[in-house]
Amino acid sequence: MADTPSPPQTRRARLWKAADANRVPLRAILVTVGVVVATYMAGKLLYRLRDVVLLVAVAGFVAILLNPLVVALQRWKIQRRGYAVALVTLWALIVFAGLAFLFGYPLINGVTHLADGLPSYINKAQHGQGWIGHLIRHYHVQNWVQKNASKLVSYGQSLGKPALALGKGAVSLLIALLTIFILVLLLLLEGPKMRTSLLGVMSPERRESVVSVASQVNRAVTGYMLGNFLTSLIAGVVVFVTLLLLGVPFPYLWALWVALVDFLPMIGGALAGIPTVLFAAVHSLTAGIVTLVVFLVYTQIENHVLNPVIMSRTVRINPLLVLMSILVAASIGSWIGGVFGGFVAALLAIPAAGAIQVIVAATWKATAPPGGERAPVPEPAAAAAAQSPAAAPGTAGSPAAGPGADSRTATGAGRGPAEG
Repeated sequence: MADTPSPPQTRRARLWKAADANRVPLRAILVTVGVVVATYMAGKLLYRLRDVVLLVAVAGFVAILLNPLVVALQRWKIQRRGYAVALVTLWALIVFAGLAFLFGYPLINGVTHLADGLPSYINKAQHGQGWIGHLIRHYHVQNWVQKNASKLVSYGQSLGKPALALGKGAVSLLIALLTIFILVLLLLLEGPKMRTSLLGVMSPERRESVVSVASQVNRAVTGYMLGNFLTSLIAGVVVFVTLLLLGVPFPYLWALWVALVDFLPMIGGALAGIPTVLFAAVHSLTAGIVTLVVFLVYTQIENHVLNPVIMSRTVRINPLLVLMSILVAASIGSWIGGVFGGFVAALLAIPAAGAIQVIVAATWKATAPPGGERAPVPEPAAAAAAQSPAAAPGTAGSPAAGPGADSRTATGAGRGPAEG
């Protein structure tokens, strides 16, 4: 009876067979190439969507901060989460509107007074009256303006482009704020459902581990905000006391400005101090110098003493890791998303470092050996006696006297009494 012919092999089967015959790890090569290509494409996609990713990151961070308030309202009297989210959102909008009013009203009021008094300023300058007219006469500004009138006209026309770009930036900022608000609202409403659905597909052991890690990450983020709030509060109080003693106008406004901008780690104090020092210098040169000295001293104390100590106690991560995470995150964020990306990355650096530390610790613990105990380390004297070839058999404390003695030692020990 003739053997039945085997069915013809496919091209893929012949390819695998030829690769195995030539000892070529074709499968490993293809998988490696696929992983590299997929990683590259994912990186390109994330880079293209970097603006969306930044908005989602900011919205997630704000939602994590507001979620404890929602949970507290649910435990108090408002059991329905939708009502609690609406109340917290309304409170957040009121706070945001109040801050915008505190910052916007003095600015709009100052611009309005400047616009109303601008014709009188120009009239006094033309007639050499007032301190502006004195400066114009002393430095011969009018002659310089007449000589460079054409250049000034072209320069004034070129100022229209930055103004247009500023208007576009303001519109983009409003759209970004509206997008963040909607994302925060949706995350607060749908977050528990997403969490329940995600935990429902896990095994009980994995579910317990994920819940524990998530609670620790939540505590890390909350601790970060508490520490940042304390440092910002200290900065605002220092600035308020300094400006109040120097007699600088609007000390409450500038203290609030410093406290808010100081939320940005490491560089927040410097960014908040520049306009504050300039405003104090306009009031008086002495006030400007004193404010500058106070800011320089406080910025160093905050960056090298308060931030590392407070953050290490609240977020419970190493102070060096706090500084490194801020620097690395700010550099990466500015590379991806410019100034806004650097701001967001620096703001999220410390809670992200705390979350990574919690996840790494949980992973390390989960992958530990079953017993989790190390083998006992032998004493130095016992180890030396065990490795010494001249150790006398049968000597007290010698390994040969124990149950693990070799056959030669055991034989000698057995002949000893007979020979005696």
